[in-house]
Amino acid sequence: MNSKNGSDGARGVGRRDVLKGLAGAAALSAIPQGAMAQAAKEAPALAKMTADGKLPGLAERLPANPMVVAVEKVGRYGGALRRGLRGSSDHNGILRLVGNQGLVRWNLAFTEVLPNVADKWEVNADSSEFTFYLRKGMKWSDGKPFTADDVVFSIEDCAKNPDLFKSAPSTLVINGKACTATKIDETTVKIAFAGSFALFLEQLATPLGQYPTLYAKHYCSQFHPKYNTSVADLVKAANLSDWAALFRNKCGDIEIPARWGNVDKPTLDPWVVKEAYTGGTTRVVMERNPYFWQVDTSGNQLPYIDRLTFSISQDVESLMLDAISGRLDIQERHIDTLQNKPTLSQNMQKGGYRLIELVNSSAQQVQIYLNMTHKDPKMREMFVNKEFRKALSLGLDRKEIIDLVYLGQSQPYQTGPRPGHPWYHKTLAEQFTGFDAAQANAILDKLGYAKKDSSGIRLRPDGQKVFFAIDVIPTLYPDQVDALELVKRHWADIGIDIKVNTIERALFYTRGDSNDHDAAVWPGPGGLDPMLDPRDYLAQHPQGSRYAIPWTLWYVSGGKDGQEPPESQKQRMKLYDQARATADLQKRGELMKQLFDLTAEAFETIGICLAVNAFGIAKNNLQNVPAKYPNAWSWPNPGPALPQQFFFTT
Repeated sequence: MNSKNGSDGARGVGRRDVLKGLAGAAALSAIPQGAMAQAAKEAPALAKMTADGKLPGLAERLPANPMVVAVEKVGRYGGALRRGLRGSSDHNGILRLVGNQGLVRWNLAFTEVLPNVADKWEVNADSSEFTFYLRKGMKWSDGKPFTADDVVFSIEDCAKNPDLFKSAPSTLVINGKACTATKIDETTVKIAFAGSFALFLEQLATPLGQYPTLYAKHYCSQFHPKYNTSVADLVKAANLSDWAALFRNKCGDIEIPARWGNVDKPTLDPWVVKEAYTGGTTRVVMERNPYFWQVDTSGNQLPYIDRLTFSISQDVESLMLDAISGRLDIQERHIDTLQNKPTLSQNMQKGGYRLIELVNSSAQQVQIYLNMTHKDPKMREMFVNKEFRKALSLGLDRKEIIDLVYLGQSQPYQTGPRPGHPWYHKTLAEQFTGFDAAQANAILDKLGYAKKDSSGIRLRPDGQKVFFAIDVIPTLYPDQVDALELVKRHWADIGIDIKVNTIERALFYTRGDSNDHDAAVWPGPGGLDPMLDPRDYLAQHPQGSRYAIPWTLWYVSGGKDGQEPPESQKQRMKLYDQARATADLQKRGELMKQLFDLTAEAFETIGICLAVNAFGIAKNNLQNVPAKYPNAWSWPNPGPALPQQFFFTT
C-alpha cells in the first residue's frame, strides 16, 4: 500500500516548485499534533461564550489531531474582511475564499496534494482504492460529529442519486462507473473505483472534488426521502416541485448560490453564513466557525479574522471604486484585467493596499484553433496541412501584439506547461514563434497559393480566396478581439484574409458543438495543470478541443461517435490514458514527455503569447497573504492560500 500522512504530503503533479518562493508558506506543519487540541487557544469572543456556558470548551470543539498550519506570522484575532461580489450569481466568489474544505487540498505552489479533512490516506497498488483516515473528534459547525457516515451519505445517497444529479459527478467516475464509498469505522472510509484512477487525489483537491465533505448527514437527511418518509410535506410547505429542489435549496451544491443561502446548514468551513446569499440582498455576512478544525503552530484556533462581509455590486466600475477607495480588503475577481492595472497601481497609497501577483494557470492567452475537421473539404484540406499552419504562425508579429494588447507583460508562446513547470517542453512552447514574413510567404507560394486577387489576397487552386472566420466572445475576452485585429493585419500582409467573428457565448458553443466553425480562439489551458486540462495536447475535451471536436467525440465515446483521428492523436490518447492511470510521478512524467513530443510534431494549434499573469489587491494591514499565488479554477484562489490564517495588524 502507498501511505501518505500530514508530515510528508502526498502524490501531486510535480515535486519542483512551479511558483518559486512559495513552498514554505501556509504549508502543513511537521510538528507533532497529538496534544495540540489540549494546548490550543481561541478567539476572545469564543472564550467568553465558553465561560458563559454557551459553548463547550475548546478541547471538546477541536479534533484530537487538528490540522496545524505553519503560518508566516502568528496572527492576532479580530477584524472583518471585506470582499466584493458581482450580482446575484457570483457564488464562486464566496467559494474561492471560503469553500476549500475537501478531503485533501493543494499546496501553495499547485504541485502537491496535502492532507486536509482527511489526516492521511492509503492507496492500493493500481490506484483503484483509496482509504481515507478522518480526524478523530472533528465536528461540523453546529457541533455535531463529522464521521465516515457523512462521507458515505454525501457520495452514496447524494452525489450518486439520479434525482439530485442526472449523472454522478465526473470527479467520482472512472471507466463510466461511479465509485463506491464504504465505511470502515467511525473515522475511516474507503472509496473504490472500477479501474485505476491515479488522478483521483488531484481531482479531490479541485472545487468539484468537494462532494465527499459537502453534506452533513444529520442535517441534510431530513430533506431526503430515504431518511424522512414525510419529506413530501416539507416540499409542499416550501412550495417547491420535488424533494430534489428542496434538498438543493436547503443543502446546496458546489456551484450554486443556494450553497450560501441557508444559515442553518452545517459546514466544515472557517466561517459560516449569518446573512445569506439570496435574491435581492445587498451583502453576505459570515462569522467564524467555533468548531473549525485547524490551528496555527502556536496552538491558536483558526480563523484569526472574526467575520467576512461580501458587498454585492452590479458592475465592475463599482468594485473598482470600492477598491481604490480602500473599501475592499482582498479582491482580484472581476477587477484583474490588465486595463485596470494602471488605475489600481496609481491609487495604492490612496486606497492603502498593495498588489498581489496571480500566476496564470493557463499556457496560452490566445490559442487559435483552425478546424481540421471542417465540413468543407477544401477548407479541411487547407487547415490539416501542417505547413499552412506553420506559415500562419511565422506570419505573426507576436511582439507587436504583446506590446500593444498586453502592455509588454508576456512572451511569444505556442502551448505546453509553463516555464518552470517540471514538464516544460521547449519545442512545444517555442517552435515557429519567430516573426518571418518572408519564410511564411515562401511556404504559402510552395503550397499552391501563389496567385493573388487585386487586393493582394491569395487564391486557392479552385479560385476562391484564402479566407476564414475566427469565432471570439467579446464580452468574455475583449483582449482576444484586440489581438485578433492585429492578427488580421499581419495575415493580410502575407495574403491571408480573416474575419474576426464576434459572437455571444451560447452561439460560440453551438457552432463548435455542430462543427460549423472555421476557426475559434480561447485561452489555452494546461500551463500549471496539464493532467487536469490537456485539451490542447490531444483532442479530449468535447467542447474545448476546437481544432477537431469530432476526434474528441471519437475518443470519449470509445470509437462509437465522431470521426476517427490520425495515428498521432491515437497514440496521444493512449499515452494520456496510461498517464492518468499511473500513480508514480516519474513514470507519469515520462509518458507525458512522449505525448508532448507528438503534440509538438503535429503542431495543431497556433498560440500568440504565454498566458498573462493577473493581479489582485490586499490591504496593507492584511497579513499572511502570499505575494503571489496561482490563478485557476482548479486552484480556486485565494482559498488554497488558507485565508483562515490571514489577519489584520490593526
